Amino acid sequence: MRPFLSRIIKPWLALAATAAMVGATQQGCAKDAGAPKAEATAPSAPSVPEKREGGVRVVELTVTEKGYEPSPVNLKKGEPVKLVVTRKTDQTCATEVVMDGYDINTPLPLNTPVEIAFTPKESGKLVYGCAMGKMVSGVFMVD
Repeated sequence: MRPFLSRIIKPWLALAATAAMVGATQQGCAKDAGAPKAEATAPSAPSVPEKREGGVRVVELTVTEKGYEPSPVNLKKGEPVKLVVTRKTDQTCATEVVMDGYDINTPLPLNTPVEIAFTPKESGKLVYGCAMGKMVSGVFMVD
């Protein structure tokens, strides 16, 4: 019985220990290594109070250790939006916000609100995020 345990159990224990060490030492842009990817399921947007300034929707976003918050946020196709993004931490690679298809690549200085104006062009999921391949990202659900 002992050789069987050595052949089967020891590799499983080594694998589990390696996975635990990798998970414990993983840092940088990984927002939450154990969380399911946003693409896996269609997220439901939290209730975000709507603010308006002269017909423009104002969406306040914060960058924390958890990433861009809140996310997802519902927007409407063709409705002008003003994002007000404030980075509250240095413990992130999200020191800028990048949105493909809108020529948005805007630096986010620490504790300084930054305004970004755009109008969603298409319905669906619009992913924005850090410049490192959107490893830290957020989602707009455009209706």
